[in-house]
Amino acid sequence: MVCIRPATIDDLMQMQRCNLLCLPENYQLKYYLYHILSWPQLLQVAEDYDGKIVGYVLAKMEEDASEPHGHITSVAVARTHRKLGLATKLMNATHKAMEEVFGAKYVSLHVRETNKVAVHLYTMTLGYEIYDKEGKYYADGEDAYEMRKYFGASRPALAKKAAALTAAVTGTAI
Repeated sequence: MVCIRPATIDDLMQMQRCNLLCLPENYQLKYYLYHILSWPQLLQVAEDYDGKIVGYVLAKMEEDASEPHGHITSVAVARTHRKLGLATKLMNATHKAMEEVFGAKYVSLHVRETNKVAVHLYTMTLGYEIYDKEGKYYADGEDAYEMRKYFGASRPALAKKAAALTAAVTGTAI
């Protein structure tokens, strides 16, 4: 059994380990520390029955924004624990904290253009929309989609560009 819970400082090393095993973008421990000291309500972990961290969300609030919004810095789930809905549960817990604790109007994230599994998760399961495409966003030169999910009543009418781009990528009709 896996439980989703807020991360603690004691979890940071295991979160970093999960990141190193799962993702090509890696962070120094001080980056995790910065996030947990600044926005402790936004970091969530998936903990296995034996106390091992098998997934996490690293998130922050954008402080210089005219409208309060959150940003997902990183989300990862160990290969051994995928297809269990853990990424969805982790993300939903972070979304809830962004909205309730910080009054976020929306959340954003970046995803590799070639990561079709993640794009599907974000658009079809979590309700994100492709907002823009950023060329050479990643260190290896790959492009990224900037995606956004609006919360509650703050969600504006869909922009034609975002709707068309999302439909083109996911193969759905607008």
